Amino acid sequence: MPLQNRVDPFGAIHAVPERGLFMGNRGIIHDPETKTLLKKRWALQAWIICVCEFRDVRREPMGRNRQSDDQSGGKQSGGKAGWTELFFLDELTALAAGHRPCFFCRRERAKDFVRRFGIAFGIAEPRAPQVDKRLHTERLASGGQAPVLSTGDLAELPDGAMVADGGNAYAMRGGKALRWSFAGYGGGVGVDPVGFGGFAGRRIRLLTPATTVAVLRQGYEPVWHPSAET
Repeated sequence: MPLQNRVDPFGAIHAVPERGLFMGNRGIIHDPETKTLLKKRWALQAWIICVCEFRDVRREPMGRNRQSDDQSGGKQSGGKAGWTELFFLDELTALAAGHRPCFFCRRERAKDFVRRFGIAFGIAEPRAPQVDKRLHTERLASGGQAPVLSTGDLAELPDGAMVADGGNAYAMRGGKALRWSFAGYGGGVGVDPVGFGGFAGRRIRLLTPATTVAVLRQGYEPVWHPSAET
């Protein structure tokens, strides 16, 4: 049975077999005894995007991955919950859900993201907490609202931004919209990319937070799942 730790572009967390290219977290939001989520879906404003492999560190997903004090005053591994491992199809998915790159395992990417954030908003010395504070008011999973877009608005979005048509998510790429699924782009069944005119008359919403869209406009290039190439 898959654990409930796969995130969709809306920011919701599911139990599906597909893991994806990236891991991340929102703090501790699981019970390590049952490996199930708590009622809360975030514990911190800093929602980050991590690599799945880093410095040969091995973790037990949704287990006990944090040291605890033993009776002799030493440290024992596997004592506390640690943070909750979440997984994303690709970086676009994580960005749409309201996460941003991690400064520990993806430092150069995180620095690039925050630098472009500063350019976008005219901040001379931008800091990650400034990004997190803005994102926390915009991400759907923490109570933000998805702006409604016109067909003309779609043409103005940068590649890598994601939108929703009802419960379906699409990624903008080269003037087309690629249908998202946990298995990859194309809905897993070879669905062709949609031209923006195909959304005429539909109620389209912007999933990627406005702050992140501004960063994408400044040239930040997120990592796509290989299925986007085909």
